[in-house]
Amino acid sequence: MRRPKKYEAGEATQYISRRAALRKLQLSLNDFRRLCILKGVYPREPKHRRRAQKGSSEIKILYHTKDIRFLLHEPIVWTLRDYKIFAKKSGRDRAIKDFRNLKRRLALFPEIKLDHIVKERYPTFIDALKDLDDCLTLLFLFSTFPSLHLIPREQSNLCRRLTIEFLHYVIASKSLRKVFISIKGYYFQAEIKGQKVTWIVPHYYPFKPQSRQEVDFKVMSIFVEFYTIMLGFTNYRLYHGLNMAYPPQFPSSMLQDNEDTLKDETSFVSERIAALNFELLRTDKVQEDEEEPDIDMELLEQDGDSKRIIKMKQEAQEIARLRNLFKGLKFFINREVPREPLVIIIRSFGGKVSWDSSVFSGSTYDESDETITHQIVDRPSLSTQYISRDYIQPQWVFDCVNQRQLLPTNKYFLGEELPPHLSPFVDAKRDTYVPPEEKALHDPSLIETHAQSDDESEEEEAAQNEDDTVDQELLDAQLQRAYQQETAEYKKYGGPDGVNEDEEDADDDFDGEQESDEEEEELDEKTKRLQEEKKKMSVQSGKVHKVNKRQLHKAEVDEHRLQARMVKPRHRNLFRKLIREKQSKEKEEWLLRKKRRNIDKDTKEAKKSAKREAKKAAAAAAAAASQLGAK
Repeated sequence: MRRPKKYEAGEATQYISRRAALRKLQLSLNDFRRLCILKGVYPREPKHRRRAQKGSSEIKILYHTKDIRFLLHEPIVWTLRDYKIFAKKSGRDRAIKDFRNLKRRLALFPEIKLDHIVKERYPTFIDALKDLDDCLTLLFLFSTFPSLHLIPREQSNLCRRLTIEFLHYVIASKSLRKVFISIKGYYFQAEIKGQKVTWIVPHYYPFKPQSRQEVDFKVMSIFVEFYTIMLGFTNYRLYHGLNMAYPPQFPSSMLQDNEDTLKDETSFVSERIAALNFELLRTDKVQEDEEEPDIDMELLEQDGDSKRIIKMKQEAQEIARLRNLFKGLKFFINREVPREPLVIIIRSFGGKVSWDSSVFSGSTYDESDETITHQIVDRPSLSTQYISRDYIQPQWVFDCVNQRQLLPTNKYFLGEELPPHLSPFVDAKRDTYVPPEEKALHDPSLIETHAQSDDESEEEEAAQNEDDTVDQELLDAQLQRAYQQETAEYKKYGGPDGVNEDEEDADDDFDGEQESDEEEEELDEKTKRLQEEKKKMSVQSGKVHKVNKRQLHKAEVDEHRLQARMVKPRHRNLFRKLIREKQSKEKEEWLLRKKRRNIDKDTKEAKKSAKREAKKAAAAAAAAASQLGAK
């Protein structure tokens, strides 16, 4: 039997370096990187790097050997090799100026087909939906890009068309569930076929080219090349599931890239938004607002866990109400408000939306329409206002969706200080710091304690009453002290006739004391025992037990040290890591609480100073009015 040599088995044979993989596949580094992105093959981190690198201590990029063998049988490898052949032959034709042959070669340019890779990476439709988050986020980002060196105009146009198609499906199926505004952009979460899909729509800013190549657009463009094929298949399945025609037919004036739209970025964006405010054709006559059938509770009652069934029924009823949250409401968006996220949200929940037709295309009704119920404005005031509608700020729409109900509009009027915009993507039962506004959402009894803006006058009155009571107590104490001094002088110097009453009654008091002493001595032992038993049976007021915080902290430290000693040596690094994470969380929570206390303190001081200034102004106005009246 042959004795195995070193590094012929085990971890050394399971990994292969990138340089060896390039030699094995006979590809350049750019082609290998493109192939790995398309096939979903990524570098791996071995458990023992020195063994995997056959004794070498330098850090290399390693791949699984089975992944590289898997790439050997990929048809794309032959297409990438054809690219090299095409580049050499076309370069030769261009050098010898054989343009006839060059034109023939350009017509036979090799194309990569990725359909089989999408089916290979996602065997089922649910698998594709699970991996849709990164796909949508990247395509929404590329749909806003202009034509760059590594991003052709056709690719950004394709991203724009596919994202608009997906948004139309979300609007038609009413599958939007959560929204949030952040610095990165607008977060959206939809529930499609039981899967939660979350993506980000970036804020609209004019594109600014980067002076330094900090972002590798070429690698991102390769990802986009694969994701466009994947989203195209997904949109096809989603549209046919709703009996909608695919690809959707938009009006001829929309999404047509001509010289005017490509030069003007605002018109380019406005056409994309106008396409979202357009009803798509269906292959059947089903109404768009038709609700999904309710859950058959008779079948679910066969299950023993009735609490779970009740919870499912409540969730289904809540989602049914949420799907028609804005049904019957008409919104008008002012020109200063970002329209794209609001159009998506309002139309996804059954509402109607429009904007100024003189500025942007695609509006359905004018501002003068009397049936408008809400006008979304993001400015302090308006010159002309209608009594029949509410003028609100854009945050009202987002907060209504997250709380799944129509909120009162008084906190979102023009010029009002908006309430905190809470994220719906965090866990309500987390161990970290939870803001008081979020606690009030889950526990309505806490609303009064944290919403103190309505009780400012009551607090001031209470403080004023406390000051009055303190003054009254001081006055009473002074009167009591004067009374005690007067009674002491009266006892010392006698009555009104100058005779000391204490001296007259001294003998009588002495005789009375002797008699009382004799009576006390005559008490029986039984009565004394009964009195002692009564004292034991009596209820006494409790005493406050003072907790020594220093002793408690010392006990916790001792317990922690004992736990640290009991940890096995091989688990000590993990134990230290857990302790550091716990300490960092506690420190972060303490800092957030401190920050909140400072904010509350500053707001209270600002409100008090504003009240004080208002009182001074009112007093000055009253004094001026009285002087005018006297004159």
